[in-house]
Amino acid sequence: MRVGELSKKSGVPVPTIKYYLREGLLPAGVLTSPNQAHYDDEHLRRLRLVRALIDVGGLSIASVRDVLGAIDTHDESLHNKLGAVQEAISHPSPVELDPLAVEDVQAFFARNGQTECVDVTESNVTHMLAAALSSARSVGHERIHELLDPYLEGLKIIAQADLEYVTRHSSPDDVIEAMVVGTLIGDTVLKAVRRLAHAQVSRERLGPGTEPYLSN
Repeated sequence: MRVGELSKKSGVPVPTIKYYLREGLLPAGVLTSPNQAHYDDEHLRRLRLVRALIDVGGLSIASVRDVLGAIDTHDESLHNKLGAVQEAISHPSPVELDPLAVEDVQAFFARNGQTECVDVTESNVTHMLAAALSSARSVGHERIHELLDPYLEGLKIIAQADLEYVTRHSSPDDVIEAMVVGTLIGDTVLKAVRRLAHAQVSRERLGPGTEPYLSN
């Protein structure tokens, strides 16, 4: 297909497609003349992924480039690819890290066998968690690190559901892309469902006579 048809099928304007081509987010088409190139279904698929990362995930062009680089790596291990992608979609926070919060996070990863995640300067995921705990400590919630292990146990169930969902009928490449989009969308879904869970648990534990947990 030509760029006009690619634009029509994807819903992405031609100038935006050309911008993505210049930025290296979309591979070049096959030249059929000095001013014409043809694109195929793989270009359409990649274009839709780029739009999902930007529109749904809110990622910058630089972050999208990192994600695509992780997806396109030649590492044969799907586990390692997923780890690289998770790092790419995680953003270090500008929050000043509290040394005690960093220690709590390092101990958490170490006791759960994630020794590669211990260094906050090497792992975006670790830095993100340390920044969250640092913020909690700054407002008087020094004990929030006690929630990490219970959270991990609960989230393992969610992670199993995620992997089952994306691997049931997917090729390895589809799994990676589905996990990227699913993680970004799933984070928002989890926020909403967590609030529902809080409302239900609070009703059960505090009784119907209390103020409703969710307000309009």
